[in-house]
Amino acid sequence: MSRGALLVLADGRFPAGGHAHSGGAEAAVRAGRVTGAASLEEFCRGRLHTAGRVAAALAAAAVLGVDPSALDAAADARTPSPALRVAARRLGRQLTRAARATWPSAELDAVAREFPKGAHQPVVLGLTARAAGLGPDDAAYCAAYECVSGPASATVRLLSLDPFDATRVLARLAPELDRVVDEAVEAARRVADVGVDALPACSAPLLEISAEAHAAWPVRLFAS
Repeated sequence: MSRGALLVLADGRFPAGGHAHSGGAEAAVRAGRVTGAASLEEFCRGRLHTAGRVAAALAAAAVLGVDPSALDAAADARTPSPALRVAARRLGRQLTRAARATWPSAELDAVAREFPKGAHQPVVLGLTARAAGLGPDDAAYCAAYECVSGPASATVRLLSLDPFDATRVLARLAPELDRVVDEAVEAARRVADVGVDALPACSAPLLEISAEAHAAWPVRLFAS
């Protein structure tokens, strides 16, 4: 296992397309639900315990060798919003391209053939971590962190929020991120015995509704 590979994969400069997505922050800012550091923290906390928990478990399960097709179907079932499904698959396709160039893998090649429009991003993230020689906890950390770091970075642009304040939000959430990752990996390990129903299916209805509204905006700074 290479901690260096983990740093490459988790680096925000890894060309996986995440910079173009706000994780729902753009819609939340316009709606007045995120106005500064305090409300950003609450927004990110909600994402972490819902979308982040699901993504972390999917990524960990992919590292553990669960069938990517079954995981992709599970991700679809846990993503009611068509707009979020499209965004997840676009991100998955971009990550597949970057991952195949960085860590060539027969499994990544197979997913690229099976899902020409992209598999769900957390599934691809897990397969990428597997190709890089990383473990399920590594993939889960990457997935969970992305779910909060994306909105934090986007809010710096959307609100001109002080980057120090945004970073402090992420640091305050770190203990909760640890717990979410532990629970996600534990759920992923149960898949071998009980199937993908062992994975969390935490709901975030407002994120889903906001994503549909955001997709219809004529002018957007972020893709989602």
